Amino acid sequence: MAYLLGIDTGGTYTDAVILQDEERVIASAKSLTTRHDLAEGIGKAAQAVLDESGVAAGEISMASLSTTLATNALVEGQGGKVALVFVGFRDGDLEKHGLSDALAGDPVLTLAGGHNHAGGEVAPLDMAALTAWVTGLDGVSAFAVAAQFATRNPSHELKVTEALRRLMGKPVSASHQLSAKLNGPKRALTAVLNARLIGMIDRLIQRAAEGLADLGVNAPLMVVRGDGALISADQAREKPIETILSGPAASIVGARWLTQAQNALVSDIGGTTTDVAVLRDGQPAIDPNGAQVGKYRTMVEAVAMRTTGLGGDSEVHFLSQGLRGGVFLGPRRVLPISLAAQIAPDVVHATLDQQLRTVLPSDFDGRFIRRMTIFGDAGLPARDLAVLDRITPDLQPMGQVIKTRIDIQAIARMVARGMVQIAALTPTDASHALGRTDVWDKEAAEKALLLFGRRRTGAGEMLSTQPAHMADIIIKQLTHQTALALLETAFAEETDDFEDVPNDVLARHVLTQRGLAQHRGLLKIDMGVNVPVIGLGASAPTYYPAVGDALGCQMILPEHAGVANAIGAVVGRVTFRASATITCPSEGQFRVHHGAAPVDFPNQAAAIEYLTHALGEQALHDAKSAGAEDIQLVTKQDIRKSTVESREVFVEGTITVEATGRPRIAH
Repeated sequence: MAYLLGIDTGGTYTDAVILQDEERVIASAKSLTTRHDLAEGIGKAAQAVLDESGVAAGEISMASLSTTLATNALVEGQGGKVALVFVGFRDGDLEKHGLSDALAGDPVLTLAGGHNHAGGEVAPLDMAALTAWVTGLDGVSAFAVAAQFATRNPSHELKVTEALRRLMGKPVSASHQLSAKLNGPKRALTAVLNARLIGMIDRLIQRAAEGLADLGVNAPLMVVRGDGALISADQAREKPIETILSGPAASIVGARWLTQAQNALVSDIGGTTTDVAVLRDGQPAIDPNGAQVGKYRTMVEAVAMRTTGLGGDSEVHFLSQGLRGGVFLGPRRVLPISLAAQIAPDVVHATLDQQLRTVLPSDFDGRFIRRMTIFGDAGLPARDLAVLDRITPDLQPMGQVIKTRIDIQAIARMVARGMVQIAALTPTDASHALGRTDVWDKEAAEKALLLFGRRRTGAGEMLSTQPAHMADIIIKQLTHQTALALLETAFAEETDDFEDVPNDVLARHVLTQRGLAQHRGLLKIDMGVNVPVIGLGASAPTYYPAVGDALGCQMILPEHAGVANAIGAVVGRVTFRASATITCPSEGQFRVHHGAAPVDFPNQAAAIEYLTHALGEQALHDAKSAGAEDIQLVTKQDIRKSTVESREVFVEGTITVEATGRPRIAH
């Protein structure tokens, strides 16, 4: 008999489950995620589930972790300061695939060098310029390196990587180690995001391991990858970008295990994001274009999932346009006022009461701020440091910190770096006011709702005068935005195209919305989702029945839906894929692009045999390093040929070897 411990660290809660032999859930528990020290929340959740199950810590055979930390960080624009070395590219390439936006002003060196599509050197690598540049850098937590056609010849990336590690002693992400595909700017984007996440994920895994060890859990620690497969903790530290969509991927694996559904939409609402995926024939699809999180399209293999900055802890924004006004939610996560009042009741209630006594409303009413002590102040300009000095680790009213409009921009930059945390009105507060949730401080939530409702619409009227009415407006907006997220996924995954009309346009189109409302006039318009929706997340039972009604579909809310991510963390398999390309630069020359440099062969069969063996060794090594047993190898070949003068000519071949096994269970 084996006991498996699954843990999911989300933006708001850390969930834990214990499964017996992957057959049944014998206990589950939740604890608040403690961002100042993730080990605290992990330890509390793990201890709670051990106590509930009666299983001793030493009896745990395997522990596995899924996390939304990387996903949330990219959605919210958080992470450490990085520097990019861009080898052999033009300056204009920085504007492709959102690379410049992802850098967000972080330093870039465009360096001479790079290779062509056949792996030949285009220009010598300018190492002197690299050495001169790095000596002037300050506050950089990690480096990203991307060279032109590095997947055809990685020698320049390898030289720059070795030099940066020697000179700076910082982690370096080389693009060719993250993807074997072409498209240099997109690989560079993936390397930049990987570098930005390294410190954050390393802290999470280290503290998770320490927290479990303190409890007496000494089983191997695994981490869920973005495609739902399991990898070792060390592998996740090296390539944290592969853990984007880790939590969502675990949720869809957990949804399949919980429901045995074959065809469905899976929607997982957390504190920060809503993640929507499709189950077809019982399997989650892998996104052929790479994982997309927020506005970034990466080269990371992951489940085909759409992530939206919408959750129970999404910030509520006021919309003054139009006579009636309204609200919009997200994409940033904030601390709910009801929770803030649990943490600092005297400060929160005294401030809210004082603001309610004030005749004129302020943009800072019902808003608080605190400093996150786990982050330093490296890389902040002097003006921002002056604002940071006014922010304490304890919650304080936002109005005490902000002296000018420029201060608002400084705080936005600090929020993006994870240096400070905002507390404000959220759907969670609305749920407390309506009696749907009873975990934190309902009275504080009602006061915050009253303050928010005092804002004036375009007609000059207050948005709302009653907490319950204001809460209802927020919950209806959450239902609407969730339905839109599901509709966009459904349109994107439809087998029939809609003449290249964007999915968000289709979801919001007047005919779609009238069809959902079952318009009846001269026209009869019906619209709905034609498969069940599996609702996951702790708050799914609170919010999702209305979503099912809005979409005219069956809403499945399985038992243990609130801990589906943690369940998916322990029922997955260890899977590694290694891929590389064979080209034909000239007749009778077959070039294998794998390893430190290209290798040429006189015929196609020899090249394929060599590459298949090399990739098999690589995938097998990775799977064994992750702790897999009973490993099976599957090889796929994609050989492209063309006909020239009635003769078939080899153009290019891609070989992929997949190694799959079950995770090793400690005995």
